[in-house]
Amino acid sequence: MSESCKIGIIGLGRFGKLMAEYLAKDFDVAVYNRSDKSSEIRETGASEASIEEVCQRDIVVPSVPISMLQDMLERIAPLLRKDSLVMDVCSVKEYPVRWMRELLPETVSILATHPMFGPDSAADSLEGKKIVLCRERVEKGLYDKINSYLSSKGLIVIETTPAAHDKQIAVTLSLTHFIGRALSEYGASEIDIDTEGYKRLLHILGVVEHDTWQLFVDMHKYNPYARAERVAFMDAMKAIDGRLE
Repeated sequence: MSESCKIGIIGLGRFGKLMAEYLAKDFDVAVYNRSDKSSEIRETGASEASIEEVCQRDIVVPSVPISMLQDMLERIAPLLRKDSLVMDVCSVKEYPVRWMRELLPETVSILATHPMFGPDSAADSLEGKKIVLCRERVEKGLYDKINSYLSSKGLIVIETTPAAHDKQIAVTLSLTHFIGRALSEYGASEIDIDTEGYKRLLHILGVVEHDTWQLFVDMHKYNPYARAERVAFMDAMKAIDGRLE
């Protein structure tokens, strides 16, 4: 990726804003958001643009909820440059890859990614954070340049397949958020007589409290392996409870 590379971002949610802030330091970045966020876009160092203008960029990144991605891909498909690269940033990979292959023109390159960090964990630095890459339909030279750029920012790049990603993330993300939401529903909070173990439970709760309910639903609904892990965990809890009784 050269400095002349122009990047377009669709959606200025919490992660879209973080992405714009980092990328605008190195590239010409334009952002489209359906509601007016002109001042916030300028604060990131990026420029505001129409969706048509964003889709004419070298790299186009839809930063929208998983549940909105399919509709967004249908909308942008006829607007994209034939030699552009579309890169998703969803926390699941099988469904987004399937949709991108089905809905985007064959002349458009596809790279599936999952940045395993967010506005809270990467507010100050990307150093040591992880990002998953699934090389789907992208020329090796461009892929290697993107990989090299991400590594130069201190990111740990993990290369895998969509299926392998979703199987692991069903435990490390979906199940973790399920436990965090359960702790929230239970009413877990800081208390004076605590333990190190209890503090770790509250840390899990803190991981999910800034994320939307929609994100939580999507990471379970669109991960084909999440339900099995969730059920297995609840069965394990019931079994332990039965042994106590």
